[in-house]
Amino acid sequence: MTSVNRTRSVIPGFGLTMGLSLFYLGLIFVIPVAGLLIYTATMGWPAFWAAISHPQVMASYKLSFTASLIGASVNLVFGGLVAWVLVRYRFPGKRLIDALVDLPFALPTAVAGISLVTLYASTGWVGQYLTLFGVKVAYTQLGVVVALTYIGLPFVVRTVQPVLEDLEAELEEASASLGASRFTTVRRVILPALLPAALTGFALAFARALGEYGSVVFISGNLPYRTEITPLLIVGKIEQFDYHGAAAIGTVMLVAAFLVLLLINGLQWWAAKRR
Repeated sequence: MTSVNRTRSVIPGFGLTMGLSLFYLGLIFVIPVAGLLIYTATMGWPAFWAAISHPQVMASYKLSFTASLIGASVNLVFGGLVAWVLVRYRFPGKRLIDALVDLPFALPTAVAGISLVTLYASTGWVGQYLTLFGVKVAYTQLGVVVALTYIGLPFVVRTVQPVLEDLEAELEEASASLGASRFTTVRRVILPALLPAALTGFALAFARALGEYGSVVFISGNLPYRTEITPLLIVGKIEQFDYHGAAAIGTVMLVAAFLVLLLINGLQWWAAKRR
């Protein structure tokens, strides 16, 4: 008779951990999302289409998705640059800057919105100088982009930073010793290793920006058809007791965010396969 020696695990077995995981995900995620979809389904197609296709709603979609895409794209570039500086260089105040990156995580979004207005209003510390050049940030669509860029920066930095720490500098030195230019080293050595993490950070920043409310509501001015974002419109529907309208708009945002994340995951799989 043969016996199989099993190593005792500190964490309980697969059945128990899987059951707890599914229970937690169902309680926190699946049930609320399913409830939203079921409640929206009770509207009927004509009422649903009327709620999501109203010109004011369409204008809010355009602003929310465009501003979120711009903010996430800016963070993809400059967030990667910040992560590179924090990993590759030693300088005074490095720990302070590293801690400041996480500030949007800890700072209440309403406080962030008030701070941005204080800075970028026409009489603010920065806005008064931008006004001299004809640039207005507060209460414009540019202000929405600034707010969404601010809250999305940590997602890119914190996803790219660990990959950079694991990427040995010797690989870059070896590439240079073999005669590769700096551009070739970046394109053939660094970017392929960073691409999956960078796409993850981009997706997280984009998804976070789509649902942002507190920091945008102060700096945008909330002008219908101009600076009104979709989350604000959903809150307005709820305040007017139009729960079906709020659920319909929320469902569109939910499906759109899911499709974007699915696309990003597909790109990550493609990038990892190429590597």
